[in-house]
Amino acid sequence: MQNIQVADMSEEQKSTILDEMERTRWKRIGYELRKDWRLYVLLVPLLVFMFLFKYIPVYGTIQGFKQYTSEGVMENYWQGLYYVKELFAGQGATLFWRAFRNTFVTSMYGLIFGFPIPIILALLFSEIKIGWARSIFQVCTYLPKFLSTVVVTSIITLWCYGGSGEAGTGGTGINLEPGILTQLFRNWGWITSEGNIGVLQSAKFFRPIYQISNIWQDAGYGSIVYFAAIMAISPTNYEAAKIDGASKLQEIKYVTFPGMAPTLSIMLIMRIGQILNIGYEKVMLLYRPEQADQGGYIETADVVSTLIYRWKIEGKAVFQSIGIIADLFNSLIAMVLVLGSNAISRRVSDTSLF
Repeated sequence: MQNIQVADMSEEQKSTILDEMERTRWKRIGYELRKDWRLYVLLVPLLVFMFLFKYIPVYGTIQGFKQYTSEGVMENYWQGLYYVKELFAGQGATLFWRAFRNTFVTSMYGLIFGFPIPIILALLFSEIKIGWARSIFQVCTYLPKFLSTVVVTSIITLWCYGGSGEAGTGGTGINLEPGILTQLFRNWGWITSEGNIGVLQSAKFFRPIYQISNIWQDAGYGSIVYFAAIMAISPTNYEAAKIDGASKLQEIKYVTFPGMAPTLSIMLIMRIGQILNIGYEKVMLLYRPEQADQGGYIETADVVSTLIYRWKIEGKAVFQSIGIIADLFNSLIAMVLVLGSNAISRRVSDTSLF
């Protein structure tokens, strides 16, 4: 009825209504702010965090285009694209492209193998009809998420090395004698005992260990979103599918997955945006710089964030600015991936972040 009335209005009446809405715009905004002021108060800490840790650091990217000195960013001389050329084809090119390749490959492994696991867990949880049993299984899968990265890497190290005893520490404080996992792999012939090379120091095992530990730690907690999406699907859809003779797999294919489609699209876009975002903490805790040349495992372990960290620790002026350019390039690629995946999702499924 309202649409018909609007359609019957003259242009003058429509113009009058639009002018009135424009005139009272700020009054209506003020009313909404007063009505929901508690929600906006809760938003303040997030805005402060974003400003302090996301927007202010953007100022530091200027240093990537200036000569690095101790005088301060604004006092330094402009160098133009000198450090950009040094990153892509100069002093830092070899190390950067290796780290960039490792970052992309490691993240793609995480996307291919790590993204489906929480979905599978959510499907399994939804099929457990006994409430207390489902709660126990869910809690058991959630717990690893609440372990710190240091604890997780310590557990992995204890499996790969001999523990924290004094024997064979080599001055590092870590017992470098072979642990259970290293001994097992040596018995199977997957690694050799020459040079006391362990599992973590073998290039071919670093990525699998990194990915398996990530899946173990994050899969259960990540399944919460998908489980909530499954619970939001109306039971009548499943009843209709059963009446039509659908099997359990057909129910998942024709009812569950379509019902989860918006959630899957949003989570996939967010995951794609994190493809080049691998934190340096876990990688640095799993490999040790003093053993970086053993076994050649740094060839597969070194990522962009760890490379920038090492350049920062070395303190060389040229690598300080090159590291800033590397981080900026990483962020630009991530932005392009998010915008591209969001556009594709909006075109294909009408679901997008923005």
